[in-house]
Amino acid sequence: MNGWNSGYVTDVPYTAGWYSQQSPVMMALACQLCGVAVPFPRDADPVHLLELGCGQGYGALVQAASNPGWRVTAIDFNPTHIAAARAWAVEAGLTNICFIEADLATFAEDPVGRDIPEADFVTMHGVWSWVPDSVQSGIVRLLRQKLRAGGVLHLSYNGLPAWGPVLGMQRLLREAGRRLAWRSDHQAEEGMAVVKALLAAEARHLDRAPMVKALLARLEDVPRGYLAHEYMNEFWRPCFLADVAAALSGAKLEWIGSSQLIENFPALTMTDAQRAIANRFEDPLMREMVKDLCVERSLRHDLFVRGARRVGNATRDEMLMDVVIGMGVHPDELPAEVEVPTGQARFNAAFYGPVVEAASRQASRVGDLLRLAEVEGNRDNPAELLGMLVGANLAYPVLRPDADPDPGAMHFNRIAARRLARSESLNRVVGLASHRLGAGAHGSLLDLLVLDRLDAGDAVVPDLLRLIAPPSNAVSALRQAIEHSLHRRMPILRAAGVY
Repeated sequence: MNGWNSGYVTDVPYTAGWYSQQSPVMMALACQLCGVAVPFPRDADPVHLLELGCGQGYGALVQAASNPGWRVTAIDFNPTHIAAARAWAVEAGLTNICFIEADLATFAEDPVGRDIPEADFVTMHGVWSWVPDSVQSGIVRLLRQKLRAGGVLHLSYNGLPAWGPVLGMQRLLREAGRRLAWRSDHQAEEGMAVVKALLAAEARHLDRAPMVKALLARLEDVPRGYLAHEYMNEFWRPCFLADVAAALSGAKLEWIGSSQLIENFPALTMTDAQRAIANRFEDPLMREMVKDLCVERSLRHDLFVRGARRVGNATRDEMLMDVVIGMGVHPDELPAEVEVPTGQARFNAAFYGPVVEAASRQASRVGDLLRLAEVEGNRDNPAELLGMLVGANLAYPVLRPDADPDPGAMHFNRIAARRLARSESLNRVVGLASHRLGAGAHGSLLDLLVLDRLDAGDAVVPDLLRLIAPPSNAVSALRQAIEHSLHRRMPILRAAGVY
């Protein structure tokens, strides 16, 4: 332990992030897909969402803005994060969210922790595999006390064996950085320079690890503050699912599957020969271990339920038939295939063409889409349709199809546009609050800025060119990107109830 931070980076703030897997709507859909009865929240339900390790709170704020009838509690032990999140909530006028500064190692025994109500959904992104045993144990005690029976936990963490080849790189990056700089983001930069130099010198355990090379290429333009939080923590410990599940069993939690929908389809993640080996085992955790040795999956998004109600395939399909989806892309932008762990999964045009056309016109029940007279192919497989379209981020589940855009959510999006305007990249993925979806809608920072300019009644293209002020050789490309967002993305976001 190193003071109050317990070895965790606190001298530079974490980036404001949003991840669709943290949405209770997506959690419920993934559980249903895996054959567990987790109903979608109804407006009359007093839903309580609890986020542990919320950072600057952007994801929790999107959920609160999208669902004014819900209660959202978000906890982080960094006072800088909590202060920023509270200020954002006040500016956005959100009264259904509470940010708490607390140490998860002891929060279950804290009077404040004892007083929070039971949670229906709990989410943790980027916490478990970065903290010491004392914090993990505190999390388990809190879940045992505060996740209600039937409640769902989403847990993302660095998984093994995928991270195995990177263990040496991370240790070198951290140890070198600590000796060459003081501030964590500067340490990350200095440590990364040493790793690159050693790779160029053909260090055996770097040069022969494809994941190290791919990771270094991907991290080239990543903000150094993110690198610090990802790699400079004392307790950087990727985990096997079996070990995580064993720890969480102390809170009576049972592993269900992945909130990355496509990962729940063995035919899309393993070859026939690999599946044959996995199917030797009745234990789902053992089958998942086999899968982990077959796929490149560095970040796991696991779902656990406290008191899972499993159903048969027929009941599962009945639940999935009632799911309402809308399209997140134009019909003419539907790709011919999507990348999956086993290669490429092709869309059957005769089957998906009419489905996509109908869902683009109006958010529709999956059962109604499958009954379209023009649809050819397997009409009784709602899981495939949802896995392919929603799992590939081409469509989204719609919680409240008839809901009008909510003024509070629209106000939040305006605040988000102004707060994030100086972000690192216009292509940065953000969530746009939507009462209709009951979750954030996928968008880019540029989409958010275009939406803000539309709301202000400005001439969007010239105003954004003036605001962003790109170099002269980038003006044409930026103009095209703004036009695409304005004429292609805005109609989709309107259909999603964002404005």
